[in-house]
Amino acid sequence: MLMERLEILVSGRVQGVSFRAFTAKKARELNLVGWVTNLPDGRVKIVAQGEKDSLQELLELVKLGPPLAKVSKVNSKWSHALESFDDFSVRYDV
Repeated sequence: MLMERLEILVSGRVQGVSFRAFTAKKARELNLVGWVTNLPDGRVKIVAQGEKDSLQELLELVKLGPPLAKVSKVNSKWSHALESFDDFSVRYDV
């Protein structure tokens, strides 16, 4: 199976609204591995790896976000899988 990597930066009201928990739950449901974290500038960064269709679905889901979020911008970058992750985690250290 060919693994792809997707890096996503999400802007808007995306911190303090359960965005990381939402992302982690959806990524796990899609059998993706990687991580999500808050950035000091107010954005959320997501690094996910897995099958391309699942990554595309995650990208569409984070464009909406959880109910309290207000996503204003999403930047994404595709590449081949670079790292090995055991699961999808929420990172609290930036």
